[in-house]
Amino acid sequence: MTTGNGAASHEEEPLVIDGAVYPDIVKNPLDEISCTSYVLGILFGASVALLPIARFWNFNLYVAALCAFHFLEFYITARYNPGKVEVGSFVLRNGKSYFLAQALSVCEVWLELWLFPNWKNTWRSTGHTACVVVGIVLLLFGQYVRSQAMVTAGQSFSHLIKTTKEPDHVLVTTGIYRISRHPSYLGYFWWTLGTQLVLLNPVTFVVFAIILCKYFSDRIRYEEHYLLQFFGKVYVSYRESTGVYIPFIP
Repeated sequence: MTTGNGAASHEEEPLVIDGAVYPDIVKNPLDEISCTSYVLGILFGASVALLPIARFWNFNLYVAALCAFHFLEFYITARYNPGKVEVGSFVLRNGKSYFLAQALSVCEVWLELWLFPNWKNTWRSTGHTACVVVGIVLLLFGQYVRSQAMVTAGQSFSHLIKTTKEPDHVLVTTGIYRISRHPSYLGYFWWTLGTQLVLLNPVTFVVFAIILCKYFSDRIRYEEHYLLQFFGKVYVSYRESTGVYIPFIP
């Protein structure tokens, strides 16, 4: 989904005026940005407002978390990396696989509410309550790590893996990158699993865990192939001393 170590590069030359970097207005139609932000805001607000009367309030929390995630993707990029911000920075255009995954998650919620309504009860048992509490913790943890990775990397952050080393490529190893060499992946991984714990979705939780482990394993292997070319022994040393903290990925 995004680069996790902060190798910087520019797809196009950003607009620079008096030393300040500005977004490319051609790639940032203000009407589309406004409408997207408005819709995300309305959905977030409605989900939170209806929490006290919702039949399954966990779903409202899931929708609110999803809206906050996509808004923050754009906002943090605009705030800390304006030269690369574009409408796509909302990461709502993640392809069919992303929407199918979210659809699977929602379908499991409503199918189980219909067939096994007692299962979708946070207070049914200690185990149910613990799952939801852990899920909320993972939501907050994952969002913080993801956002902090983007803030720390700043202009070095990119939603695309770079295969060519540009003059301004920088390897970020400070801040949260001292703890994980791919904190944006780490945050998204645990945030996603947190959503499924909050929703009490056992099937989707297992499916997501397997798919994400495989996806990030392949993506990190591919990305680090180029990072080793770009930074050589410096990256080797960094990789050996800094883990990822996603299961089955060293």
